[in-house]
Amino acid sequence: MDEQTIDQPDDEENGTAVAVERVLQLLEQGSLEIEGLMPDSSNYTFLVRVADDQLSGLAIYKPRRGERPLWDFPRGTLCQREAAAYQLSASLGWEIVPPTVLREGPEYGIGSVQLFINADPQEHYFTLRGSYDEAFKRIAAFDIIANNADRKGGHILKDPQERIWGIDHGITFHVEPKLRTVIWEYAGEPIPAPLVEDIARIGHQLEQPDDPLTVSLSRLLSRVEVDALRRRVERVQRRARYPEPTGGRSMPWPPI
Repeated sequence: MDEQTIDQPDDEENGTAVAVERVLQLLEQGSLEIEGLMPDSSNYTFLVRVADDQLSGLAIYKPRRGERPLWDFPRGTLCQREAAAYQLSASLGWEIVPPTVLREGPEYGIGSVQLFINADPQEHYFTLRGSYDEAFKRIAAFDIIANNADRKGGHILKDPQERIWGIDHGITFHVEPKLRTVIWEYAGEPIPAPLVEDIARIGHQLEQPDDPLTVSLSRLLSRVEVDALRRRVERVQRRARYPEPTGGRSMPWPPI
């Protein structure tokens, strides 16, 4: 069978549409072959080819063994947070985070494996700002509840179909307030009602110990981190506004 290139799931235009479930199956069960080390990464980040007997594509592999220790995050958990961010994004129905799984990888063992997004590296949040307001409001709301401590401009990608993605979610879900982002133009504005409704829906899910979202997040995060996520969701429901920056610690560095 001819090899298919998977640039993104559910792409109806390029003739190689692949359902998200099939992409996840490929990422979870396909063989991984390291293509090379990605440049300018603070942790080990590999471009890998993932393949089974029907499909193949590119993915980003971030092994636990390649994580640089951080003073404020539990050691060896960044790859789990990458996978948890995907679970949260998928449950919201926002499709911000590319399909991501936690699995054993080649040479370095367990890590996150995320579908590679084919994007122009010269484009990022600061070049795209003003053209994708709806997508950026969604990402800004996601970062509040995920407690994203590192939303740099370069963590925003636009694929060839002009779909906006958010990547690099290893520094998320801390129990203490850690929001650091370049997306502050909505500060003080109401969060759009449809987004608040989605957030309220997952809040109800997180109250159920046997809900699939609660179960999947509990496998990736600690109990206190899941509890903190639930509290952030409740807070967003009550306030329904984008927060204001709280000083110099509100911006990541470097911004791109």
